[in-house]
Amino acid sequence: MTLPTPKPEAQPAQFSRGTSLHRQLFLVLREEISRGLFGKTGALPKEEALGDRFGVSRVTVRRALADLAALGLVESRHGRGTFVRGDRVPVARPKPTLGLIDSLRQAASDTQVQVLLVEQSEPPADVIAMLQLAPGARAVHALRLRSVGDTPVMLSDAWVPVPLGKKVTASALRKQALYEILLAQGVKFGRVIQEITADISDPDRARLLHTEVGVPLLKVVRVIHDPEGRPVQYITVTMTPERSRILMDFAGDAVNTLSAGYFMHEIPIESR
Repeated sequence: MTLPTPKPEAQPAQFSRGTSLHRQLFLVLREEISRGLFGKTGALPKEEALGDRFGVSRVTVRRALADLAALGLVESRHGRGTFVRGDRVPVARPKPTLGLIDSLRQAASDTQVQVLLVEQSEPPADVIAMLQLAPGARAVHALRLRSVGDTPVMLSDAWVPVPLGKKVTASALRKQALYEILLAQGVKFGRVIQEITADISDPDRARLLHTEVGVPLLKVVRVIHDPEGRPVQYITVTMTPERSRILMDFAGDAVNTLSAGYFMHEIPIESR
């Protein structure tokens, strides 16, 4: 869906203060290019029109277009403007057909892992609650960065109850994914609760994911239970939407169940 062009009297777009203007403009245009929003000709609006739309200077627009060109997404044609490159036609989304274990296996095989931290420590309050741990209890904490080549794509922050995490070491995680270590111990996976939200890149995650402070991130929180309903793993996966997306598939008979997802809204009482 193409968003309507703001009326002349409308206020310029409001940008985040944490990220440079040209970078934010680049992200918006890159997303629109990936969706094929510039029609059959692939012609982007003129610099002046882009400046008016986003409320930024032509210098900012040119920097954003230069970044798009550096990625090979657009090309400048003398006297005609900027165009999406012909070989950048949007690709159809693949059909997700993998179950939980297969998707974990695929993620592990498609990426290289860097183990950043493995330790026993007291989890934050939200992790304690979701893992049903006693106050003050410790858990095994594993922080890993997964990359494709030299490009980081996924930061995984996992917590496992101590009785299940005795074999979770840095050495073991360099050889096997966390789920493989748990399965090898006889742990079986049952119910999975998953929450997908947006987050903001702080300095640490910006450094690890090679992005800027303040840019939006995709955040997936999974609580995995065994068949008896006991929590066996709490994991937070953080990704940049520049490089990653979340694909879901569910059977038709699950459309009217929570498996298909549920939209939750948390509105302050004073705003209702």
